[in-house]
Amino acid sequence: MSSRERPAGTGRLLPGVAWALLLLGLWLWGKEITGGAGGVSAPTGGDVASVGRPFGVPLPPAHAPLKPVAPTRLDVPSLGITAPVVPRGLDSTGAPDPPPYETPHTVGWFGTGARPGADGAALFVGHVDTESEPAVFYGLSSTRPGERVDVTRADGSVAEFTVDDVRVFTRHEFDAAQAYGRRQPGRAELRLITCGGTFDREAGAYTANVVVSAYLTGSR
Repeated sequence: MSSRERPAGTGRLLPGVAWALLLLGLWLWGKEITGGAGGVSAPTGGDVASVGRPFGVPLPPAHAPLKPVAPTRLDVPSLGITAPVVPRGLDSTGAPDPPPYETPHTVGWFGTGARPGADGAALFVGHVDTESEPAVFYGLSSTRPGERVDVTRADGSVAEFTVDDVRVFTRHEFDAAQAYGRRQPGRAELRLITCGGTFDREAGAYTANVVVSAYLTGSR
């Protein structure tokens, strides 16, 4: 289905129960939730096959967390993404609010959560499309482990992250702890989240979320 055939609201993330689980995940950011051995990508929870994630990709060691500084720009070179970042709060349903549809190429950062590069898991959300065009995270599901994500911060520093996991969580099997919980204690991590699966007209939402996980591997 082309984006112009989709009704309004197709860029929203999972509603209802899934958002309640997301809030649980935000609480779990500070908990010690692991996702397998560090340094090598390996099968974990969620539907990894649907995005073609390769196994056994060697990954660099983690960099020590940086001081907490707010983000201003997000770059994913492999996808050609260069987008401004704006802090977002919670919407009327109690969910982290993505940027308005009027700015589809802007990324939202959950501003009361972890700052990217600091200890914890920083959460970024973006639309996959609008009624008429692809949005900032349209190609996010094609991200692969080993690829780089750069976050420019308000002090001029750049936190360099390496993707270690790409998952698709369906609406009915959404696991907030696996999607948003910190994978390894003492590590600076990043989550990039957008819609995935197919659009369910009856529910008025996509059937899944794409969750790209990355961890800090350098700074400049």
